[in-house]
Amino acid sequence: MNRKIQLLSIIFLGFSSVAFSQIKEEKLILNKKREPEVKKIEKKKTSVETIKNYPPEEKSQNPVKYNITDVPAVSDFKTSTIQGQDVTPKFEGSAQNNYIQFGMGNYGKILGDANISKTLENKFEVGLDAHFLSTQGLKKEYPWDSKQSSTTLGAFLNSYGDKGKFNVNAEYGLNSYNYYGIYALQPEDVDLDQRVNQFKVNGYYDFYSNEILNDVRVKSSFLKDHFDAQENQVSILANFSKHGVEIGKSGINLNADLGVGLETVKTDFAIRDKNSADFFNTNLTPKVTFRKGDSYLMLGSQFAFLNAKNTNDLMAEQLKNNKTYWFPQVEFQLAAANGFKFYGGVDGGLKLNTYADLLQQNPFVLSDQYLKPTETKYHFYVGLRGDIEETFKYDVSAGYGKMRDIMFFKANGLFDNDYTLNRSAYNFANTFSAVYDDGNVGDIKGSVQYFPLANLVLDGEVKFMKFDLKNYEHIYNVPLVTASIGAKYTMLDQKLLLGFKGIFASDRTTNSFVIEGVGSPMLYQSTEDTNDKVGGYADLNLSAEYKIHKNFSIFALGNNLLSSKYQTYKGYKVLGAQVLGGVKITF
Repeated sequence: MNRKIQLLSIIFLGFSSVAFSQIKEEKLILNKKREPEVKKIEKKKTSVETIKNYPPEEKSQNPVKYNITDVPAVSDFKTSTIQGQDVTPKFEGSAQNNYIQFGMGNYGKILGDANISKTLENKFEVGLDAHFLSTQGLKKEYPWDSKQSSTTLGAFLNSYGDKGKFNVNAEYGLNSYNYYGIYALQPEDVDLDQRVNQFKVNGYYDFYSNEILNDVRVKSSFLKDHFDAQENQVSILANFSKHGVEIGKSGINLNADLGVGLETVKTDFAIRDKNSADFFNTNLTPKVTFRKGDSYLMLGSQFAFLNAKNTNDLMAEQLKNNKTYWFPQVEFQLAAANGFKFYGGVDGGLKLNTYADLLQQNPFVLSDQYLKPTETKYHFYVGLRGDIEETFKYDVSAGYGKMRDIMFFKANGLFDNDYTLNRSAYNFANTFSAVYDDGNVGDIKGSVQYFPLANLVLDGEVKFMKFDLKNYEHIYNVPLVTASIGAKYTMLDQKLLLGFKGIFASDRTTNSFVIEGVGSPMLYQSTEDTNDKVGGYADLNLSAEYKIHKNFSIFALGNNLLSSKYQTYKGYKVLGAQVLGGVKITF
């Protein structure tokens, strides 16, 4: 029977490569080692939460062994979307954490990764890692430069004590690329350079027990780009808790938690309107959870105290905003069995939109943005999830929320109408700016994982998001539907690892411009289309890695194998079919 399932699985992988396809956005993902416990206080990419972490799981009273795990570099910093997604296979359970990897491919791609770590006495671990990826871009598509590269250098220290674990890491990243998405003009050789430097220092201490002080996290970031934009950000979060309090003989346990957070962000831009933003935000999140078995009820709130200041060259005076927010935090789960767990709740929150966040979502934004927070007043959701015989996991949910200042990207036209191509890199109708609108959002999400064999994993997910805005007829550059499907299969006694990933996105509405010369003397005249479309896409990734020796393996990656030069944003085509091969040495 297993032989039949194995044969069908191989056939599935083969046909999937024709029927489905890859990259949601062509991202650069480097094979990066990271400590999974270092949760870097990441901000949500949308204001509607998609991951619920209630109730918090009980921690072991005994020290836990933590393994180094591969984490994609773009979890912190997203590079230009012309890059292909690296789907380098990762052998599970490997005790070899040090490696050097090198690869080359078409479009002038060069990939280099290295990670070195050493465990010292007293349970200290120190490490260094470096990553580099570059491409010559689309030379046959554009007469101007579209090459780009990404470099990351980092160092980390882990310590495992008797009461808890400690991590500190520092990282420098340089993302160098071009504003190459010109569609309305026809320049030849122009300077479209943009470079973003970012330095981060993060610290994290986590106690093994949930007695009073649970964990403390500190995050700092310092960013500067080619146009002298600067942003400094510091976050501090402390979680206090008392877990496992029994209520009589009812079998119900009580968990009490209090999160206290401080965040300050200062952003200054040096071109165009010279916008400046200064945010100071304080959060208090108390909650109590009543739990019996896998069923629970969580009751909580979030209080936010925001001090915001905005200014630019167009404002007569500084715009100040001091406001207190309250958001509900309630969730329940009714567990009829492991395979059927019904859950629901309501939440909300305040998200500070920073320049670093905008660059992660869209690297082609103008280096001059009016920044303001997005408020999710409430978001109701219900869902069903379960684990059937540890071979099939699923999670399906639907939600509806009300939001203020929903952030999305609108295309910029020309900033001046002079009839000349001697322009700044961002002045060819090739950049985007953040815009905001109030409205409602409805979402439906589903994800599945299937483990038919010990050496085969299949997964898929789909997300539907519909926005109803107050002032804009359409939300720009946000697809209605996104979906992905993936597989990982090991063969030949764990020596060969095959990977597949296909991602689909529906059409997106955007604004765009038609530009023509008129008058005497000649000037440019722009006509805006507020209902243009950027086509959807289906994109395909395949990968393979073969271990020739325990310390030596070869790998091959195939990106966008359907060779679809779709656009992630108006004017920004991605690379066509890409093939990259290389070697990896572990020790």
